[in-house]
Amino acid sequence: MKKATHQVLIAQEQCVGCGLCARDCVAGNLVLENGKAKVLRERCIFCGHCEAICPQNAVKLTGFTDDVLEMKQVRLAPDTLMNAIRTRRSIRIFQETPVPENVVEDILEAGRLAPTGSNAQNTTFVILGSKQAELEAQCVKLFQNLTGIAKPLAAYLKGIHIDEHFFFKKAPLVILLAGDKVNASLAAENMAFMAEAHGLGVLYSGFFTICATINPKIHAQLGLKAGEKAVTTLVMGYPGVQYQRTVHRNPAKVIQL
Repeated sequence: MKKATHQVLIAQEQCVGCGLCARDCVAGNLVLENGKAKVLRERCIFCGHCEAICPQNAVKLTGFTDDVLEMKQVRLAPDTLMNAIRTRRSIRIFQETPVPENVVEDILEAGRLAPTGSNAQNTTFVILGSKQAELEAQCVKLFQNLTGIAKPLAAYLKGIHIDEHFFFKKAPLVILLAGDKVNASLAAENMAFMAEAHGLGVLYSGFFTICATINPKIHAQLGLKAGEKAVTTLVMGYPGVQYQRTVHRNPAKVIQL
């Protein structure tokens, strides 16, 4: 995000001096002066909180291509959300049905809207698309020859059959996320929930992420810049299996101070 292209503008005739924007500004970039909000312009990260919170719609952020929506925060029903979490499974058996373009757009939008540290918005989304089979074949070959390259990983894979569909399980949609580890992980979780809301199954392919990390050729084929780190890979499609019940989990490790 090129922050130099953005500005925070305040319509003075609309501002009533309530101070909400100044109190909520994480960067301390807004103050009240003579009963009106004023922008200091020194530390703005353009998170948009000031625009979202203003009851008079007096604050505008410029330079963005999307529009803000007049809507209050939506809350999910706790029981519905908890049951969705309880019944989530990693899917490794997929139908051949393609994922519609509008569903892919929703998944990407969910990732785009995920929070990022200092509002960096620095996650890259790579849809493998027409290169999916080629990239998988390269990673299969790499993993089949791992002995001596990555001994702990080779030991883990011992006894596991690495066939031509080892990484993507014949799924029709694969998206790799790259950038900051925390930011990309938050985006991936948003995307996984959106995919499941559309009836898709999701597999986090750590193996392909490893492959993209250790192989410079594959890293380049993904269109990633030097130093841009592959963080996680979402393998998605309509599930070819249906689970009938939840699974066991160990108790949470909680430290109460």
